[in-house]
Amino acid sequence: MPDRHLSRRSVLRTTSGAFGVAPVGVRHASGEAIGTAGRCPEATIRPGMEHCTDAHGDGCSDDHPETEAIQDAVSRTLEDRYPNVGTLIDEGFIPYFDLASSGEEGGYSHWINPGYLGDETVLDPERPESVLVDNKWWRPIGVMFIATEDGEAVDDPPAVYGEGDEACAPWHYHTGVPGRFAWWYYQKVYGSDGKTSLKLPCRTPCMLHVWTYPNPNGVYAHGPPPRGNRGGPPAEDPGFDTWATPGDDELEWNTLPDGFVSQFKPDTSLRDLLFG
Repeated sequence: MPDRHLSRRSVLRTTSGAFGVAPVGVRHASGEAIGTAGRCPEATIRPGMEHCTDAHGDGCSDDHPETEAIQDAVSRTLEDRYPNVGTLIDEGFIPYFDLASSGEEGGYSHWINPGYLGDETVLDPERPESVLVDNKWWRPIGVMFIATEDGEAVDDPPAVYGEGDEACAPWHYHTGVPGRFAWWYYQKVYGSDGKTSLKLPCRTPCMLHVWTYPNPNGVYAHGPPPRGNRGGPPAEDPGFDTWATPGDDELEWNTLPDGFVSQFKPDTSLRDLLFG
């Protein structure tokens, strides 16, 4: 379990409620108006995203050999190394602060690995920066690659395959306050040795999903497969002791081990941070 940044948890904390919509004109502690464009012309109050490359997903095909290869490689990694939430916890993954707020429509959570963010690999199926977990069946259903090297964002992430206008490079970044704040908070508490700017970043690093269950919008879709396409029962063994029953109880903070929650669950809302 990573613990070298835990002493800074008192610097800033937030709950999954931080992903609610902030009112227009709200100011960050630095004085930046996070709900307006200001220095960030792409910024939006509600969740928003943009493509990282001109090619983005236009050159992608689900039946292309390279798509099949990366999907198969991700599937093997999840099956062999991260088959359940317990293995994610054991290997240093922590929730990307949305565990209890993904809602019925999405019903999944992001788990992020600080070590993989800080290494030199990009688009490595064996070292996914984030694993995506279905909250009903407690089952990993894909990964989210985050384009960073040594913890710094990569401006021109590699294509999955192809070149130029024909490339398959479905990378996107988030411009909305929820995504920007989540990334800033993650860096502040866990990822940057206390050197994070007081101002919210204008955008997140580039990200790319690979889903291992059938998705009508494609292997690289931004949104998850519908719940009916996530394998169904039986639910996965949680991999740790819990009062909850996967398949009957949603994966939430209060279903996780007490020691893990006490270390990693934030306990102050974005509103409290801004006005408290």
